[in-house]
Amino acid sequence: MKKSKLYIVDVFAEEKYTGNQLAVFTHANSFSDQKMQQLAREMNYSETTFICSDQKEADGGYTVRIFTPEAELPFAGHPTLGTAYVIQRELLSQMENKIFLNLQVGQIPIIIADEFLWMKQNEPLFGQIFERSEIAPVLNLDEDEIDERFPIQDVSTGLPFIIVPIKSLSSVKKAKVDQELLNRLTQYTRGKSILIFCPETYHSGHDLNVRVFVDCYGIPEDPATGSANGCLAGYLVKYRYFDKDDIDLRVEQGYEIQRPSLVYLNAKYMDKKIDISIGGKVVLVVKGELV
Repeated sequence: MKKSKLYIVDVFAEEKYTGNQLAVFTHANSFSDQKMQQLAREMNYSETTFICSDQKEADGGYTVRIFTPEAELPFAGHPTLGTAYVIQRELLSQMENKIFLNLQVGQIPIIIADEFLWMKQNEPLFGQIFERSEIAPVLNLDEDEIDERFPIQDVSTGLPFIIVPIKSLSSVKKAKVDQELLNRLTQYTRGKSILIFCPETYHSGHDLNVRVFVDCYGIPEDPATGSANGCLAGYLVKYRYFDKDDIDLRVEQGYEIQRPSLVYLNAKYMDKKIDISIGGKVVLVVKGELV
């Protein structure tokens, strides 16, 4: 039996030690659920992935499981891109420009073009709409700091997030989740995590600033969240935030927790559906072996 190898990569990173950290274990087909959860807790990153098929399966994909320190996830963005990067660079005998991951939400294709990896996400599902009076106290913000022109809404492309449009970067910076109020609010809702965004950015070349709070999965704040940004991309197109039916954006995240990240969003209406792709760069930081 092959020993499991460990790779640590930074995803949505322009250079090492930025972006969102990910631990990837190969040759994990013999791991129990308990062992995967223990290893995810040991790594203590927002997510850890386990490649459970060393070779392509009959459907052309690789079975991958995703764990936070607290629970298994059916889908997550940066683990999908980071795992595809490891498969291409470390498991394949020759380079391929398309890799399929078999996740709990289904098969997800990843396109690799030069230094970028692109992931097509599922069709967004739009759920519950919230009042500003419900959300503002949860974020320790005043109601007038939330942009009333657009709804606060639960959106999912596989993992649900409550999308909150904020007017200014200063408001985004000072937002702080009141966990007790959030738990009370989301006791009976699909979405348990929150993405806030605004059109002001730290860098002039970026289009939006984003913060994502995912304490329900043991992560108070995530430095770069592909799944949440996919939901945001669908939201931006549906409500014509930029007054058009397609977007091609550079979104900054993680600056408030000293892990600057850059997520590329591409979305458009196509055949009466919203087509969403999320992209970014991946940097290899560590290679090791599980002993």
